[in-house]
Amino acid sequence: MRGTVLYAPYDVRSEYVPDPTIIEPTDAIIRLSATCICGSDLWPYRGFDPITRPVPMGHEYVGIVEEVGSAVKTIKPGQFVVGSFFASDNTCPICQAGYQTSCVNRQPGAPTGAQAEYARIPLADGTLVPTPDLPPDDLIPDLLAASDVLGTGWFAAVAAEVRPGKTVAVVGDGAVGLLAVLSARQMGAERIILIGSRHPQRQALAREFGATDIIEARGDEAIEMLKELTDGLGVHSTIEAVGTQESMMQAIRATRPGGHVGVVGVLHDVAIPGHEFFFSHVHLHGGPAPVRRFLPKLINLIWQRAIKPGKVFDLTLPLEQVAEGYRAMDERRAIKVLLKP
Repeated sequence: MRGTVLYAPYDVRSEYVPDPTIIEPTDAIIRLSATCICGSDLWPYRGFDPITRPVPMGHEYVGIVEEVGSAVKTIKPGQFVVGSFFASDNTCPICQAGYQTSCVNRQPGAPTGAQAEYARIPLADGTLVPTPDLPPDDLIPDLLAASDVLGTGWFAAVAAEVRPGKTVAVVGDGAVGLLAVLSARQMGAERIILIGSRHPQRQALAREFGATDIIEARGDEAIEMLKELTDGLGVHSTIEAVGTQESMMQAIRATRPGGHVGVVGVLHDVAIPGHEFFFSHVHLHGGPAPVRRFLPKLINLIWQRAIKPGKVFDLTLPLEQVAEGYRAMDERRAIKVLLKP
């Protein structure tokens, strides 16, 4: 099959790799209907995460089940399924508490790489969620978004304790940040302020998803402008969707005492000054989004056409052009790239 392999920083290739096979009796093999490039894939692509060997790439996926292992009971060949970037049994005490990405049996969701034609999914019964029927083609991008960026944006809003009538700030205008705006709107936020976006296309999509205000400034200037919009208090909830030192401190400083910060940007070299955090009276919560917790609800919203998260895909390419997709996202020419196997 054709798959995607990262060899070194800025060296990602589409090439023929072995077809995945059932290894464990709890595995499933799916034929991918669509896959995509994630913002977190850019960390190793840019060399921020070390690469010691060729790495199969991709962890967002939807598709049709081709084969299941002998121990798989609920997932059946022929079903269209949505998965998550971590595989989980969905039965351990951590999963039952809603944190499937910390499952005691956690594994990569698509260890063979999901930027491919086929993928092996471990712990299929706990990881995969079937749709009510085979979806029409126009819903596939929306369902693909649910497998990571929508689920991550949703968790960010949950972690930030977004509630009806509250004011929310979102730091980051990537796909996760934009879908955090959509999620906050779905949860009833009255005011949603997107911070740091200077890209007209991203601003337009943010407003379509529910942003009420956009602050183009960053750093201290952005915080001053946000405080002016909130009577000097800051917001009730802030979503951090970048993962840098600047974005984290911006999120904490945007939040009023007693408020909540939901952190879903993959943190790199972030150090929070203890004295400032102690006196901020701000709650921090986040981590790898337990997408599996939210998939049934998100699939239902998509199936009922209540939300259209697939609008974050602004560039579609055939799988063999994956290297151009990485370049487009790295250069911010694309918000998120959908790949067609």
